[in-house]
Amino acid sequence: MDIPESLTRGVNKKNVLYVGGISDEVTVDLLRAAFIPFGNINDVILPMDHKTQKLKGFGFIDFELPEDAADALDNMHESEIFGRVIKCSIAKPIKNLNKAVWNSDDYHNNEESEENKNTDDD
Repeated sequence: MDIPESLTRGVNKKNVLYVGGISDEVTVDLLRAAFIPFGNINDVILPMDHKTQKLKGFGFIDFELPEDAADALDNMHESEIFGRVIKCSIAKPIKNLNKAVWNSDDYHNNEESEENKNTDDD
């Protein structure tokens, strides 16, 4: 079975950087400009808190090549953008992306331990 490349792009290829400690003034264009010297970038994502309409303080940069992501990591980790020190690391894939949390054994084990804790208090 062939899986489309669009579904696997960025998964375990180590070409997506996590960038933390981002100031509210930082934009997608500014972050792209800061990281473009290290290689071609597919996408820059700055998640926003929908309640406050402000940036969450972190972002993701998807490079075309893992080597470019590694170069950016080596050069940009603990550098400064808009007066704030940023932290960079290789992004980790989201676990159980297409799976409900209650389908895991951990969920049921935690639920049972909570029930036991409540009955012990009686």
